[in-house]
This record gives sequence, C-alpha cells and structure tokens, in this order.
Amino acid sequence: MRTLAIGDIHGGLKALSQLLERAQVTEDDKLIFLGDYVDGWSESAQVIERLIALSKTNTCVFIKGNHDVWCEHWLADGRINNVWYMHGGKETLESYNNLSVEQKKLHLNFFEAMPLYYIDDNKRLFLHAGFTSMHGVEKEIHKETFYYDRTLWEMALIMDKRIKRNSELYPNRLKHYSEIYIGHTPTLRYHKYLPMQAINVWNVDTGAAFTGKLSAIDIDTKEVFQSDTLTLLYPHESGRNK
Repeated sequence: MRTLAIGDIHGGLKALSQLLERAQVTEDDKLIFLGDYVDGWSESAQVIERLIALSKTNTCVFIKGNHDVWCEHWLADGRINNVWYMHGGKETLESYNNLSVEQKKLHLNFFEAMPLYYIDDNKRLFLHAGFTSMHGVEKEIHKETFYYDRTLWEMALIMDKRIKRNSELYPNRLKHYSEIYIGHTPTLRYHKYLPMQAINVWNVDTGAAFTGKLSAIDIDTKEVFQSDTLTLLYPHESGRNK
C-alpha cells in the first residue's frame, strides 16, 4: 500500500482526476490531502463531491485549509468573508448553484469532520500550513496557526543545509517529527515547479491555484506525480491568478 500526500486542489477537478489517473491510484492506496480543496477554478463543489466519493473507496485523510474554513462558514450560516470572496470564493459560490440543500449539508458535514493535522505511526506530520509551539502541534494554542502559518516553511528554507539535526541550534518544534508535509505556500514563489524539501519539511503545494500543477508525492519513495498546468485544463478561466 502506498501513501500519497496531495497538495492544494483549489477547485481544479480536472487536475485531481488527471493526477489520480497518472498516479494509477487504486483502492489499496492511502491518500492524505493537505487542504484547500476549494476556491480558484470553477469546480470547487464538484471537487468535494469527488473527495466524498473517494473516502468510500480509499483510506483518506482530509486536512482542513484556510479556504476550507471560509467555505465551511458559508455553508453553515451564509457568512461571506470579503477576503474569501476576492480570493476564489466567488467561483466557489457559483459552483454550488446547482447543488441541493441536502448536498450542501453533506458538504458541511465533510468540512466539519476535517482534522487540522494528522500524525502517522512513523511520526510524520501532515498539516496545511504550519505550527509554532516548541512542544509540537498538540500544544499549539491558536488553532488558526495550522492553516495560516508560513513561518514553519520560511524557517525550514533558511535552515536548509546549514544546520544539522543534532545541532543545538536545531529548532525544538521540528524534533518531534521525522517528516512534515504541508501545502499553503506555492512553490511557484521560489520558481520551483515540483514539491520542495527543506530540512525535514516537504511543501507539496505546487501552485495549482495559479499557473502551476497539482502534485502528489509518495511519502516513502518520494516519487512525484503531477497534473498538467491548471491554465491548460481551464483555458477560459483565471483561477486565483488575478
């Protein structure tokens, strides 16, 4: 059985379908999604439908991202965050136009059940963005950190190849986990188009919300699978590239 960590989808159902096909995913594979399933391309509601279907055939973990929190709030009580609306929320709202009240309730339940992080038996941590507590994720005070923080990735980039794990300078928050898998910060910012590694942190968000691809990584072999760039799959849309 493989375990695949999958980056931010942002409403790109075509990319998700293509990625699963190229990775030759079977029911034996465990899938860990790193959050931000909605907002950007035109098929956010349809992505959630596909993920719910996948959960019935595969062992899946669906981490909650910041865009998922915004969509959850809207499904729960009609709240429309202005920042959300300007950063993909408009497209998400439109994707829900033809869904029934019952379907929306199922989606709300799906969002509400999402964990903020997941730790496997090999002390590998999966979360959307980051954490700040030196004692690990269980001691994080502000839960929003799990889906907003960028300091974990920024710190990993600065430290990479400069500080060894046995060094006194190695941050305590990293010592709790053998590896950490995140999304949230597109690797396109660093002109990289594949998942990036810095120290023991892997960033799997390869910019599917913008002009990048949707990526998955086999966490044991580190083999990477990718869709086409989302601008090719949705040539008449702009995604979040505004």
